[in-house]
Amino acid sequence: MEIKIKDAAKEYLENKITSNDIVLLALDDGSNKFSNLGGSCTIGSKFQFVVTDKMEPEFDQPLENNLGLKLYTGKPELMYLIDGLNVDYRMGFLSLSDNSGIIDGAVSVTKYEAPTDAEVEEQMKTLGNKIC
Repeated sequence: MEIKIKDAAKEYLENKITSNDIVLLALDDGSNKFSNLGGSCTIGSKFQFVVTDKMEPEFDQPLENNLGLKLYTGKPELMYLIDGLNVDYRMGFLSLSDNSGIIDGAVSVTKYEAPTDAEVEEQMKTLGNKIC
């Protein structure tokens, strides 16, 4: 699959991603280790770019891109992505769209650092019933 990164998004991402980074296009719906938010109301409609320093086995689907980024996604994410995939930056937000229209108008970029067990426990307590 291919994704086009438009000029405005390129400028925004250049400040957040280095040539050594691995970038993952991941769902941000609570379905993977990079997402602790979400739930049934966000399935397939919320995405994030996760910046990491190592490959993740569940994100083994390369995304060809015009910036030469080491960019990957997972098989679950592919269910929600079709031809014409692109990323733009407008009004202070990254947007992800395809031939069907906007998929997510507020894609985040997160540098991943594995949380400690105590941090995970605290997040779960804090989130509690806030997840739909």
